[in-house]
Amino acid sequence: MSTTRKPIDVSEAPAFLKFVPLVIIVLVLIMVLKNALIIVEPGHAGAKATLGKVNPKALPEGFHFAIPGIDKITQIDIRQQKETAQSTAASRDLQTVSTRIDVQYSLRGEMVPKIYQKIGTREVFATTIIDPALQECLKAVTAGFTAEELVTQRSKVKDAVELKLKEFIAKSLSMKELGSSVDIHNIAITDFKFSREFDAAIEAKVTAEQQALQAKQEKEKIIIQAQAQKERAKLEAEAKAVSIREESIARAEAIKREAEALRNNPELIKLRSIERWDGVLPKFSGGGAIPLLNFDMQELEKAN
Repeated sequence: MSTTRKPIDVSEAPAFLKFVPLVIIVLVLIMVLKNALIIVEPGHAGAKATLGKVNPKALPEGFHFAIPGIDKITQIDIRQQKETAQSTAASRDLQTVSTRIDVQYSLRGEMVPKIYQKIGTREVFATTIIDPALQECLKAVTAGFTAEELVTQRSKVKDAVELKLKEFIAKSLSMKELGSSVDIHNIAITDFKFSREFDAAIEAKVTAEQQALQAKQEKEKIIIQAQAQKERAKLEAEAKAVSIREESIARAEAIKREAEALRNNPELIKLRSIERWDGVLPKFSGGGAIPLLNFDMQELEKAN
């Protein structure tokens, strides 16, 4: 006995099944749009490649449309970043010097498509351009200074490193037609390391210079003290001479005044004679009378 199936009547199916194809289409569109809308993050620039060919125009921050399976957008960080390098080289006086340097640089956004096309990502750019340039410039600059000059002329060394670094980077980029794609913001020499023998020699030299400076200062101190003592003695002698001169002038003036007073006042002459008399009367032989005192003005003046 055979049985036959009745054809399914779509009209008899649940109503929501009618919307299944539409839902599927919407979901597909959402997936397509999700993959098609690309957001370039802040501080980045995008390089868009269509079927493997890089578009020369860089994509700025924000939303961008890409056809899934056809377009590929690569984001490259263009913010300022630090790259560190360490190099060991010989100085001009053949001392082994290990130098550590930090450089801060950034990429120009408009050059991102070409950078991506010629070199690659930011990490590859640092490895192939920045690091080799740092190594070469450190070796070249170190060879141009003595070990002592590297320490005592640090700012001059830094300027030389910056100049050489820019030259090496410019040369490397020009070979790839990528001129002006990098901005160097700052260079810092963070460390110099020398051999133990050189460090000991520098320490001994510094100690000797400090001792020589101390001896010089002590000598100058003794000289200053001697000069001060000499000047003090000179001032004291001058002051004493002035005092003696003033005292002599004062005595002369007093004698002059007293002489004038005696000349103009005979009674005062008698008074001075009396003041100088010791109370002993003169003795004369042959008589007992006491002679009268006779004052000679001229003799008294001479006595005074």
